[in-house]
Amino acid sequence: MLWAIALIPLGIGMLLLITGRRWPGRSAGWFASAGTLVAFALAVAQTFQVTSKPTDQRVIVKTLYEWILSGRFHVDLALRADPLSVTMALVVTGVGSLILIYSIGYMDGDPRFARYFAYKSLFVAAMLLLVLGANYLVLYIGWEGVGLASYLLIGFWFERPSAAAAAKKAFVVTRIGDAALLIGIVLIWARTGSLDFGAVFHQLPSLAGGTVTVIGFLLLAGACGKSAQLPLHTWLPDAMEGPTPTSALIHAATMVTAGVYLIVRSHAFFDASTAASLAVAVVGVVTAVYAGLAAIGQDDIKRALAYSTISQIGFMFLGAGVGAYGLAIFLLVAHAFFKALLFLSAGSVIHGLHDEQDMLRMGGLRRAMPFTAGAWIVGWAAMVGIPPLSGFFAKDELIGAVSGAGRYGLYIAALVGAFLTAVYASRQTALVFFGERRYEGEPHEPGSVMRWPMALLAVGAALAGVLGLNATSGIIVTFLAPVTGAPPEPVAGPPDAVLLIISVIVALAGVTLAWFVYLSRRIDWVALRVRYAGARSTLASGFHVDGFYGSVIGRTGALVATFLAYVVDRRVLDGFWNGVAEFFGVLSSGARRAQAGLVRVYAAFVFLGVVGALAYLAFRWSA
Repeated sequence: MLWAIALIPLGIGMLLLITGRRWPGRSAGWFASAGTLVAFALAVAQTFQVTSKPTDQRVIVKTLYEWILSGRFHVDLALRADPLSVTMALVVTGVGSLILIYSIGYMDGDPRFARYFAYKSLFVAAMLLLVLGANYLVLYIGWEGVGLASYLLIGFWFERPSAAAAAKKAFVVTRIGDAALLIGIVLIWARTGSLDFGAVFHQLPSLAGGTVTVIGFLLLAGACGKSAQLPLHTWLPDAMEGPTPTSALIHAATMVTAGVYLIVRSHAFFDASTAASLAVAVVGVVTAVYAGLAAIGQDDIKRALAYSTISQIGFMFLGAGVGAYGLAIFLLVAHAFFKALLFLSAGSVIHGLHDEQDMLRMGGLRRAMPFTAGAWIVGWAAMVGIPPLSGFFAKDELIGAVSGAGRYGLYIAALVGAFLTAVYASRQTALVFFGERRYEGEPHEPGSVMRWPMALLAVGAALAGVLGLNATSGIIVTFLAPVTGAPPEPVAGPPDAVLLIISVIVALAGVTLAWFVYLSRRIDWVALRVRYAGARSTLASGFHVDGFYGSVIGRTGALVATFLAYVVDRRVLDGFWNGVAEFFGVLSSGARRAQAGLVRVYAAFVFLGVVGALAYLAFRWSA
C-alpha cells in the first residue's frame, strides 16, 4: 500500500504521456484526478495504520529492493511512513486531487490537455517520493523530480517567451540550492556511513559540532532554493507564467513547502547546532517581512499571491528555527488550504475576465462573481488570521511560540510580518472584489467542476484550525511529536491569551489600514501611486533584487566569461597549440621542399652529410 501511493500517479502520468492524444474530451483529466484520489484514500489508510501502533513505534519502512551496494555505501530503495510523512502525503494527495479536478474546467479546450495532466500526475508522484522516502537519496530523487515537473508546468505554454524564460529561471535558480543539498547529503554519508534517516539521526551525537553546523547550513541552502526563501526566491514570482492551477498546486500547497519538510525531517541537525537553527529563523523572518512589503507593490493578482507565498513560508521557517516544528507543519497544512483556495479563486477571476490579471482593471467583482468572492474572502480571512479560521490558530500560535522561546527581536519582526500580511491581503481583496468597477465585459462564474474544489478548500481553510486548538497539545502537534519531539515549553513572555490578543490586534490594524486607503474614499489611492511612484516601483520589483543579480552577478559572470573566451581560451590555450601547429607546419614545409625529386638537391644533401661526418670524426680524433 505504501508503494502504491506513489506508483499510481507515476503510472498514470507515464500512460498519459504515451497515449495522451487518444483520450477523448476531458477523460484524461478525470483519469488523472481519479488516480490522485485513490492515492489519497491509500494515504488515509496508511495514516490509520500508523496511528494504530504505539506512540514510540509509529514508523513503517517498506523496502522495494537493495538499490546500491558498493563497498560500505549501501542504499535501499525504500519508503517510510511515520506521522510526518503521512501528514505530508495527505496534503499532497488531498489538496492535489482537488486542484486536478479544478484543472479539468480551467484547462478545458487547451490543445495539450492530456499532456498537462500527465505532467501534474508526474509531479504528484515525485512529491510523494520526496515526502515518503526513507533515506536522503530517495528524498533527493523526489526533490529533483518535482524540480523537473515544475519546469515543465511553468513553461507549459512554451510558445510564450515569458513562460519559457520563467521555466528556465526556476530551473537554474533552484539548482543552486539543489547543489548545496547534494553536497550536504554526501557529507552526511561521509561522516555517518549511512543515508537512512534512522541510522543518521542515531549517529548524530557522535559528530563534531562544526560538522553538524556545516551540514545544517547546506540543508538550509537546499531548503531556501526549493521554498523560495532569500536569497534564492527570485524564481517564484516569475513562475506565475504557468497555468493558475499549477501555481495553486506547486507554488502554494506542495513543492515550495518541501524546504520546510526537509528542515523538520532533519531537525536533529538543527537541534544540535544553535548557529544553524538561528540561521533558519533569521532567514524565515527576514523573508516574511521582505516578501510582505513586495506583495504590497504588486498589481498582477498572481504575482501578489506569489510574494504572499514566499512570506508565509518564511513564517514556517521561523517556527522551525525556534524549535516549534509541529507548529511549522500545522501552518504548512493550513496554508495549503487557504493559499490553494486563493489561487483557485484568482484563477476563477482570470477565467471570468478572459485572462485579465491586472487588479487595477478589476474592482467590484463581488456583485458579478459572488461565489468566487465568498471563497476568496474565506481564504483572505484565514491568511490574515481572523478568528476562528485556520490561520488564526496556525500562524498566531507559531508567532506566540517565538515569544515563548525568548526571541523577542524575532517576535517583533514576526508581528511586523503579520501586519504586512493583513495589509497586502486586504489590498488585494479591496482591489479585486470591492470598490468601483474598473473591468470591461461581463465576467462569469466558473462551472461546477471548478466550484466544488473551491468550496471544499474553503471548508478546509475555515475548519483546519481544529487541528491545533492548543499550541502544546493540539491534534497535529501531538500527532507529530514522535518525529519532531515534544514542543518546546515557553521559557518567557506573556501568557498565550495575551499573545493571541496582540496578534489579532495587529491583523485588524492591517485590515483597517487597507480599508482606509482603498475603500474609505478619504484617500485618492490612484494619486498616491503617482506621487510615490519611486517607492511603488521598488516594491513592485521586489526591491530590485533581480536587477541586482543581473547587474552584479550576471554582468560580472559575462565579463569573466568574455575574458576566459577571448584571452585565456583564444590567446593562451588556442594560441599555444596554434603555435605548435605552425612550428611543425614550417618544418613540414621545409621537408617538402627537400623532397623535390631533383638529383642536384639530393647530391647536395649527400655532400653536406659527408662533410658533417668527416668534421665529426676529425673532432673526435683531435679530442
